[in-house]
Formats: sequence, C-alpha cells, structure tokens
Amino acid sequence: MSRRWSRRDLITLAGGGVAAGLARCAFSGIPRPGVVATATLQPGDVSPARCRQAVANALAAATGGESAQRAAASLFRPSDVIGLKLNCLAGRGLSPRVELVEALVDLLAAAGVARDRIIVFERSSRELERAGFSVRRSGGPYLCYGTDNDYDRLPTSSGAIGSCYARLVSTRCTALISFGVVKDHDLAGVSASLKNWYGVIHNPNKYHDSGCDPYVADVVRHPILRDKLRLTVLDGLEAQFRGGPAHNPGAVFPLGKVAVSTDPVAADLWAWRVIDAERRRRGLPTLEQEERAPRFVATAARHGLGVGDPGDLRQVDA
Repeated sequence: MSRRWSRRDLITLAGGGVAAGLARCAFSGIPRPGVVATATLQPGDVSPARCRQAVANALAAATGGESAQRAAASLFRPSDVIGLKLNCLAGRGLSPRVELVEALVDLLAAAGVARDRIIVFERSSRELERAGFSVRRSGGPYLCYGTDNDYDRLPTSSGAIGSCYARLVSTRCTALISFGVVKDHDLAGVSASLKNWYGVIHNPNKYHDSGCDPYVADVVRHPILRDKLRLTVLDGLEAQFRGGPAHNPGAVFPLGKVAVSTDPVAADLWAWRVIDAERRRRGLPTLEQEERAPRFVATAARHGLGVGDPGDLRQVDA
C-alpha cells in the first residue's frame, strides 16, 4: 500500500555513511556528493558549439575541475570502455538530444578515450533509431547500438531483485554514464538518473510495485553497476511534469538546463525538485501529495549511492 513521504524518510544518512559509500564507488573519482551542476541551454539553440560549451561547463562545475577535459580525464582512463546509457523510451519527443550526447562523446575523446571505446546504447537499436541516433557497431565517431536482448546467461541477486544484466554492461564496459532526461513517472514518481538503469536488466516489469522501491536502488547497487558508474548527465532542455514515462506532449515544458553530477541520487533529487516546482506553478499537487514521491531516493542514499537529503542538495550554476 502507498504511504506518505515524510522528511524522516529522506534523512537516512548517519555520520559518514554517504562519504564512506561514495568512497567505495568508482563514480566518486572526484567526490562532490550532493552537487548538481547546471548549464543553461534553450531547446531551440542546440548547435554543436553551444551544446559542447554547455556540457563542458556543467562537467567542470560538477567535478570542481579547472576544465571539462581535466574533469573527464579524472573520471575516465584511456583504457576504459565507456558505456553511455540513454533513455529513449519517449522517442524524439523526450529523449537525450543527439547533439548533447555527441558533445559529451567529443569531451571524452579529447580526454584521451579512443572513440571506438565509447559506446552509446539503449535497450534496443530500434529505440535509438526512433530517437534520431544512427546505429553502428563499428566505425564512426562512436559506437551506437542496443543491447538487443543480449543478457548474462544466469541471473544474479542484489537486494530484492534477481536479474540478468546486459552483457554490454556486465562484461564489456569498464565505466558507465547515465544520460537521461527529466520526467515524471506514473509509478516511481521520477525517471531521470537511477531509474534509467532499469533498461539494462532482462525483467524490469517485475519491479514496479511499491513505487519501484527498493528495486531501483537494488538494481544500481549491484557491483555490476555500482563499481562502474562514474557520471550522470540529464538533458533538461525540456522536461515533463505529468504522464510519464511515455511522452505526453501536453505536459512538456521548457526547462533550459543541462545537468551533470557525480552523485546519481542527488541528480534524482534535483529532477524531483524541478518537476514539483512546475506542478506547483500549474496548481497541481506535488508528487508527495499524489502519493507518488520517489521513495527509492532515500533507499539509494541508505545504501551509500549518494546524497538523499534535500537539505544537502546543492545546485551549482555553470
């Protein structure tokens, strides 16, 4: 049964619990727990130069680095095989823009990662094509293809889940980036950072009860993901405040932000705050008032995946 979200649910971080958790995670190469950096970019201004500048500024601010190239080099090694997991469920209407993804790829390449070691992927090649990406398994400025039902032969457990992970994630990639969008989710409340990883298990349909809690956190805290996840990027040029996870054109609004964080939990807190602010502006109940608050955020924080207290969330303008 659904229950009300309380501040007690969110204040789950005791002592140095989060710092210790982040220290165990590969994504904390430059630990800035609770920090989400945002750069302004309007939906109608997505030239390659503008996109690259916005992503570079947000990446540098998110890591406290002097430049985006140094930030990327601190998070990723030339020997890494980097997987960028997109969220293309909504098609061209609300998926990461090709221009923003390619801007990040260019920054990774400038930091010394060979382009054939950068893989942009989704659950299926069809979803990538629907979102405007060109599928290729060799050549080009980066590789781009779906996992296309290529899962581990046997399931493994993490908390309450038992799933086969995509072999691209479990076997090939040594580093991972979540590249999502900012949208409402009818069951989980928010689909932005952590929920994006449902797309790498073979049975996500089994894990939508109770607002997807604790399942979202359990998927990500599996060592297959936790030990490789380095960065979260959100295409927030446009966001959706109602009717997700599918595209609901009547509920999309111009947000004009690119968000970057080394803390995937803080990224979801930020998305939650953005969505609730727009709902309030339109006279709608908040996600908590609709009993759809994303409880998995506090669960993820308890497992040391990031900062789960809204009072500790810090937005930095790049």
